[in-house]
Amino acid sequence: MKRAIAASAIGNATEWFDYGIYAYGVTYISAAIFPGDTESATLLALLTFAVSFLVRPLGGLVWGPLGDRLGRKHVLAITILMMSGATLLAGLVPSYNSIGLWAPTLLVVLRMIQGFSTGGEYGGAATFMAEYAPSRRRGFLGSFLEFGTLAGFSAGALLMLLFSLVLGDEKMHAWGWRLPFLVAAPLGLVGVYLRSRLEDTPIFRELEAKGQKEEQTSHQFRDLLAGYWQPILRLGGMVVALNVVNYTLLTYMPTYLESEIKLTADESLIVPIIGMLTMMIFLPFAGRLSDRVGRKPLWWVSLAGLFVFGAPMFLLMGTNMLGAIVGFAVLGLLYVPQLATISATFPAMFPTHVRYAGFAIAYNVSTSLFGGTAPAVNDWLTAKTGNALTPAYYMMAACIIGAIALVKVPETTRCPLNGTAIPGTDGAPPPVALEPEPARA
Repeated sequence: MKRAIAASAIGNATEWFDYGIYAYGVTYISAAIFPGDTESATLLALLTFAVSFLVRPLGGLVWGPLGDRLGRKHVLAITILMMSGATLLAGLVPSYNSIGLWAPTLLVVLRMIQGFSTGGEYGGAATFMAEYAPSRRRGFLGSFLEFGTLAGFSAGALLMLLFSLVLGDEKMHAWGWRLPFLVAAPLGLVGVYLRSRLEDTPIFRELEAKGQKEEQTSHQFRDLLAGYWQPILRLGGMVVALNVVNYTLLTYMPTYLESEIKLTADESLIVPIIGMLTMMIFLPFAGRLSDRVGRKPLWWVSLAGLFVFGAPMFLLMGTNMLGAIVGFAVLGLLYVPQLATISATFPAMFPTHVRYAGFAIAYNVSTSLFGGTAPAVNDWLTAKTGNALTPAYYMMAACIIGAIALVKVPETTRCPLNGTAIPGTDGAPPPVALEPEPARA
């Protein structure tokens, strides 16, 4: 179980390490790679960040069905190598002054490779984790996948901040911003090593032994569209809320704090780092609580809290450094109940034989449209309207969409994930007891 958790979380950490160093180094990347003035170059850098998300649905279409046919671990070994390799090479792209338009072109290509591999990574890692975890502890153990998310993002952010403090602005612009990208290579190798030492999940091996796994991709898509279009739409709606909040808080926030709130570059990095480290502490507690009270109550609290406190906390962040820390921390803690339960909730919305594909396709289509684009959309809307509360309104609208989708989602807390019926519905195994039954004499 520990190896399964580590093998799942390391890929998520690698993915978000890349996002962390890109988001927190966007000032340096835009100056080195993109032409134009500071504002134009920054928008181009954010749009390039979004490009990787536009390719994610294609990755989901390719890797998801393969994961259901060949097994989870084989696909996950390939995706983590592609992901870490693309991140490494992004740090080696020559500057715009050296090779002109080839610089942004190369970076766009590498971001597309990263997005293509990520299209299979997250859905596979969450499925892998969920299928290994005991039913009564799936929320708690699954929360460590998101612990890896914040650990990777925080590590990337801290590295970028550390190099910024040690090297200074001039050296960071010249070459220092490249150094954190080089760390991705050993992260990827560690991930491949961990994943290669595990068997595939017990639930997938059981399905394979019964001869019930999908054998042809065409059959898989037919089964998905005919029988599971409703959970696909519901998952997509929940992901709108999840990822608009996620990428607004974690990815766009440094740019927002520096450009709109007028914090210094270093202060703009420190605020989200403090918030993320605080969130990491509470993730396992929220995951454990979901095993007792259910996933949906935690989601309702999170969506309602973010809707009510979104604008007030953005106003607080606009006051000073302390207000920014408190405001971000409050929004981050309200987001934790969603984040902590992703890998327990989303895989359980599909039966085993189409789980990887259904999750990967629904998640990545929604993420590409509303997640990775969030930083660029927030930046454009804020500049267009001149209203510093625009990101808060965007988050609030996303929470309404998530709430609509959540209404019809079945509660799957402690429901076993094996079988060919959707967990929590008729025909699926019933939920297990909260605690093991005592042995009878």
